[in-house]
Amino acid sequence: MILRRMAQTLVLAAGLLSVGGAALAVEEGQQAPDFTLPDIAEGKPPITLSALRGKTVYVDFWASWCAPCLRSMPLINELYARYREQGFEVIAINVDDPIEDGREFLLDTPLDYLIAADTKGEMLGAYAVRGMPTSFLIDRDGVVRMVHMGFRDNDIVLIEDAVRSLLDAPTP
Repeated sequence: MILRRMAQTLVLAAGLLSVGGAALAVEEGQQAPDFTLPDIAEGKPPITLSALRGKTVYVDFWASWCAPCLRSMPLINELYARYREQGFEVIAINVDDPIEDGREFLLDTPLDYLIAADTKGEMLGAYAVRGMPTSFLIDRDGVVRMVHMGFRDNDIVLIEDAVRSLLDAPTP
């Protein structure tokens, strides 16, 4: 188990190194790269970011071996419950390989929002994720308005403030 986690970390690090420098990173003010990924649950339709255009979307990259990811997800679930009626959506992108590790976590911690699987790391690379967790808050027009890396318990206040700000913004 420990060796597998170390190998996963090394694979993630290698993938991140292959992405290149900061110039490739998705930054605030840029259009979020679109994606279509399989749902982590078998038999559900794929998840596409552009299908949520017109909503405020929180895209969160996570892995079952990432302790801060696992602490943040239930708190993000609470935000989702509070704001989904106002047009807030969450897509958590699991990067575990094998995907069963992510599914196992979800058995103990059921979440209400969308959870996609990126076992090949394609979106990890497209978003130039350098650490776990990394999240992107995307406005109604598909523009990244906040990039957040890591997670401490009081970060949820900053995230909620940013979400509320986008939800309260006038619709064009």
